[in-house]
Amino acid sequence: MNLHYSITPKQRLFMETEAFEVLYGGAAGGGKTFVQALDALLYAMRYQGSRQLILRRTYKELERSMVPQTMRLYPARLARYNASGHVWRIGRSIVELGYIATEGDVTQYQSAEYDVIRFDEMTHFTESQYTYMISRVRGTSGFPKHVKCTANPGSVGHANAKSRFIDIGAPMQVHECEGGSRLFIPAKLEDNPFLMEADPEYEERLKNLPHDVYTALRDGNWDYYVGQYFTEFKRETHVCAPFEIPDYWRRYVALDYGLDMLAAYWIAVDEADNAVAYREVYEPDLIIPQAAKRLREANGGEYITAWFAPKDLWNRRQETGRSVADIFAEEGVYLDQVSNGRIAGWYELKRRLEPAPDEFGQLRPRLRMFDTCVNLIRTLPALQHDEKHPNDCATEPHEVTHAPDALRYFCDGCPLPASVPGMRDEEYRTYEEEFADVMDY
Repeated sequence: MNLHYSITPKQRLFMETEAFEVLYGGAAGGGKTFVQALDALLYAMRYQGSRQLILRRTYKELERSMVPQTMRLYPARLARYNASGHVWRIGRSIVELGYIATEGDVTQYQSAEYDVIRFDEMTHFTESQYTYMISRVRGTSGFPKHVKCTANPGSVGHANAKSRFIDIGAPMQVHECEGGSRLFIPAKLEDNPFLMEADPEYEERLKNLPHDVYTALRDGNWDYYVGQYFTEFKRETHVCAPFEIPDYWRRYVALDYGLDMLAAYWIAVDEADNAVAYREVYEPDLIIPQAAKRLREANGGEYITAWFAPKDLWNRRQETGRSVADIFAEEGVYLDQVSNGRIAGWYELKRRLEPAPDEFGQLRPRLRMFDTCVNLIRTLPALQHDEKHPNDCATEPHEVTHAPDALRYFCDGCPLPASVPGMRDEEYRTYEEEFADVMDY
């Protein structure tokens, strides 16, 4: 039976690719829900006896998007819908429409097997929900196995989508990754000429949205999205290639430590109070002595003006009477306590990220980072506003908070700028003088 639908080249790629994981997404209006529904129909017809699952985060989202989309798209002569079970039967094939509202909802699929699982708005799902459901793509049918996703930037799953699909390499190319091949297909408003023709005023209505929302939905920028806290961050502005840091620049280390992650950053500050993060340690599962040893190894004998750390590392443990800071000191790493004022620290970090005129009148940020600080670059733009406390950052997903927290401690420590060699005043001393005093001590 012939079906006649108009699709774009990118939608065709989404439907025909052999990659295991696929993300088609970015801008609003890219025809994402349509291509998910159509691809599910054609797959079901081609592979009779196959099982597919299309997921939204909540039941209401399912009822508002995928259910009406499939109702409009699926011919009555080919497909029958069971409204109570949200199941389409297409010949001997099954397409389920489901939702996962909470972390515990994944257990309803514990014994299920699917040939294809489709996440409509992948970024609405947490990383743990997504990775659990991938394990349900299995079976002995011999049919092609896929995880196919559509999404806009933002929401709780933004960091997961960005790290799995955007950060791995160039778009429109299949990349071999651990667990299977992946493909990212960027969707722009211009990629959907059918919408532009049917609703030419759509883009103008988007302009009524707040600027950050418009930017995310119009351009599909994965470094800039709805709910993003550090909208100041721009990869092209804040990330630079490594360069030789002058000896006289003051050097600091700021760290966030827990058994789940040690995130530490070496940051140099010049005489104009411009800072650059030039070294990164980002490792989980290190007990305190191991963490201290790892920091000493990474430091390699550099003189550090201060090792900034949050005050909770000075909390004494009831069973030993010693704090994390005490144990670090026993291992030769002497931490400097900061107040850990969250909102004040975030605001100071925003100030450093915001470009300002330098001594030559050129706009430049007061904080940059080497491109070798890959986890800082990945997680800083992933931080979102806390829904209940909009002046603060959200603490979930927790994995993306470690590196930004370390930068916040750097800001909270009120680091001093360097003094230029040959210029003396009462407040600043040269690097050589400070280092000599420490060695004598």
